[in-house]
Amino acid sequence: MKESELIEKSKAGDVEAFSQLIRNYENKIFSLAHHVCAGMPSDAEDVYQETFLSAFKNIKGFKNRSNLGTWLYRIAANLCWVRFRKKKREPVVSILDRNRTNEDEIQWEFKDWFPNPEEISRKKELLEAVAKALSELPSDYRLVLTLRDIEGLSAEETAKILKLSIPAVKSRLHRGRIYLRERFEEEFKEKAK
Repeated sequence: MKESELIEKSKAGDVEAFSQLIRNYENKIFSLAHHVCAGMPSDAEDVYQETFLSAFKNIKGFKNRSNLGTWLYRIAANLCWVRFRKKKREPVVSILDRNRTNEDEIQWEFKDWFPNPEEISRKKELLEAVAKALSELPSDYRLVLTLRDIEGLSAEETAKILKLSIPAVKSRLHRGRIYLRERFEEEFKEKAK
């Protein structure tokens, strides 16, 4: 069934049609929420769920001026903004809530084909550094960087979702990338000492 048919059925109250729409977009919204709400995993889960709840409540008002994905990204982005504003007013202690795999349970069958423990450790360290730097990035930049560099959306799509001009998207993306580059240069200089 085409997306436009699913939307019309959803507007008429067809829960199964709306469930299919959710299945079509859940991975993208989940990814967006977790990247934008980096360092706040419980908020990311809430944003993910609230996005679809809000979409279900407001599907009748969807006017087809943009595609459904853009509309859902906009809902998720707005929910992220609300949480960032709320978090700014609260004192926060950052606790990383990450699932960690027990590397002792990994069995190496072909040592030449798999990274050695040192490589795994470096990769893990790099991923943690990226996640930390992303979580420290100002929310304006983090949203744009996530939509453009992680989700792979165009500048036009990102501008539409965030209700910004294309130059504003490009500016925030540029500044966000500079912030991350400077952050990593600083960290690597400290490790070299």
